[in-house]
Amino acid sequence: MSDQFRDQAEPVSFGEKLANSQAFADLFREGMALVEETATYLDGIGRQECKKLARAAALAYATESMRLTTRLMQLASWLLLHRAVKEGEMTLAQASKEKVKVKLSSPDLHDSHNIGLLPPTLRSLIERSQTLQLRICRLDATIHNTRLVATPAPNPVARQLGLLKAAFDVESGV
Repeated sequence: MSDQFRDQAEPVSFGEKLANSQAFADLFREGMALVEETATYLDGIGRQECKKLARAAALAYATESMRLTTRLMQLASWLLLHRAVKEGEMTLAQASKEKVKVKLSSPDLHDSHNIGLLPPTLRSLIERSQTLQLRICRLDATIHNTRLVATPAPNPVARQLGLLKAAFDVESGV
């Protein structure tokens, strides 16, 4: 192996490869479509459905729609941040520093009774957003886990080459 090739050999960042993958592109499209679908629902049909709900159900609707909106805004922020990495607008290291502003906690636990009071469309949006959140949390852990960044393995022949070089240097008096 030439010195020129060895000097150019860099470990491949798994996180950067993943952020640039087709899987990420698909997740981005899915996530942003869910944000748009949710906004359309909450501003349209959802408002009409909420007006027809009993008091307890309307309170559950308000609470869960706010949780849903907050969750989706955090997920959209994460997706946009990593799209910037994909587009070359920032490095993965910069994204890692910025992502601390994004709260990717595990999905909220809900009172099943309250969820049962909600219109089916809102329940579906909540469930889909939680599934998306779990997927993004797994992807985030994979992308930003520094233990997954490959470090080059030491050359197993290098030690022997060093010993040979040292032996010849001693013999030649260098």
